[in-house]
Amino acid sequence: MQPTPPTPTRRIVIAGGGTAGWMVAACLAKTLGRKLDITLVESDEIGTVGVGEATIPTLLLFHELLGINEQEFMAATLATFKLGIGFEHWRAPGHQYIHSFGLTGRDHWTAGFQHFWLKGRERGLASAEYGDYCTEHRAARENRFAHLPKAGMNYAFHLDATRYARFLRSFSEPLGVKRVEGKIVDVLKHADSGHIRALKLDRGAEIAGDLFIDCTGFRALLIGTTMGVRYEDWSHWLPCDSAVAAQTASVGEAVPYTRSIAHECGWQWRIPLQHRVGNGMVYASRYLDDDAAKATLLQRVQGEVLAPPRVLKFRPGQREEAWRGNCVAIGLAGGFIEPLESTSIHLIQRGVIRLLQLFPSDGICAADVDEYNRQTRWEMKHIRDFIVLHYHVTQRDDTPFWRDCRSMDIPASLRQRIELFQESGRVFRAPNELFAENSWIQVMLGQGIVPRRPNATADMMGDEELRHFLEGIRMGVERTVMPLPRHEAYVREYCGAVAQPAGVPAAAPALAVPR
Repeated sequence: MQPTPPTPTRRIVIAGGGTAGWMVAACLAKTLGRKLDITLVESDEIGTVGVGEATIPTLLLFHELLGINEQEFMAATLATFKLGIGFEHWRAPGHQYIHSFGLTGRDHWTAGFQHFWLKGRERGLASAEYGDYCTEHRAARENRFAHLPKAGMNYAFHLDATRYARFLRSFSEPLGVKRVEGKIVDVLKHADSGHIRALKLDRGAEIAGDLFIDCTGFRALLIGTTMGVRYEDWSHWLPCDSAVAAQTASVGEAVPYTRSIAHECGWQWRIPLQHRVGNGMVYASRYLDDDAAKATLLQRVQGEVLAPPRVLKFRPGQREEAWRGNCVAIGLAGGFIEPLESTSIHLIQRGVIRLLQLFPSDGICAADVDEYNRQTRWEMKHIRDFIVLHYHVTQRDDTPFWRDCRSMDIPASLRQRIELFQESGRVFRAPNELFAENSWIQVMLGQGIVPRRPNATADMMGDEELRHFLEGIRMGVERTVMPLPRHEAYVREYCGAVAQPAGVPAAAPALAVPR
């Protein structure tokens, strides 16, 4: 008797809307829409998390794949540009540094630029600020931005996540995506295979499909409740499990970076959009209760609060499998790493691109499922290590929260990276890692790690040669950055930004980085 051939995948059902659901819908419709029947189920009565408003440069590649016009996207989402993240009080109270999106200096084939800068510092030949040798870092500090020739400026966006979902919906529906309004009250399975057969909605309709994408957020209605995939908890490495978010009116110039401000039990974000500022506090509930977190946030925000603050609960970690049977979890349903480095939207993007690369056109194949899960687990763990780095490597000991972060056991993979940099100033990037060498270097230097013995190649340069090398790079960065327009003025001209609020000075001070 011949085995039953796999069922071709033609009917895609996306459970849940929001940023995740509509990113999946847009990408599948644009690339495979002619071959697929795509249905997205969402309810207007179910809210979305919708506070992740900062992105990283990989979003530009996603928009390029979809053919999205940047100016139209920015006008629709009231977006601003982002050149990095400013970390305040993370290393120690009063200390600040920037993790920018750019490359710093010029590497030698034997050693990274950090070795030459470290030797220059040692000999009194280099600027005290590592970021002086990076265009994006310097532009962020000076509050300047412009598109440069040959993609000479790496950037991302601050955006209104709710508007972004609407924008992607308006993009997807003309490509054939069908939106069905309704609440999912049951998930029906095939008795023999255990695969999902259909979603049953509150009004009685059944939405059948061949492949189901779980974008139901933290509920994980399909991958968790229905398919029974367990959750791997990382809260012993990432102690923050709560956030309180609020929106405020703009009272200052929109800067081209996200502000991450460490506090006694976690950190606070400030994300400037064209029409408002996104604010929030991430905290560990065992050190700070929800009411105290709300009160603290309201004391520390700037500008009129536009809506009551809301509390979000989460558990850092990931599903043991992102794909089981005919169900793929993308977004919060598959796992969550707190928003410190703005990776949530990137992980949605990676999830759907990976699905395209392994798409089961002729039927689900176990090898493809295993590879999808292997890549997802590896990527999540790499990002996890990078986030844990910020908490663990600190000089703060002023509260129980920070003392516990300093003393906690960390993943062996992260410990190896830290010890390598501490000893030799070296960072090596594994293939396809999200965060490149310069990201690790900026954060490790910013958090206070000083390598004991930089690469010997830098010792071969005499003082005059090393001074000329370093100063040439620094002056080149300055010549590029200083003529650029102010960020907010450029946004207003580029994509129809809203007018500057009354009473706001023309040039608010940018983040001051200690020298």
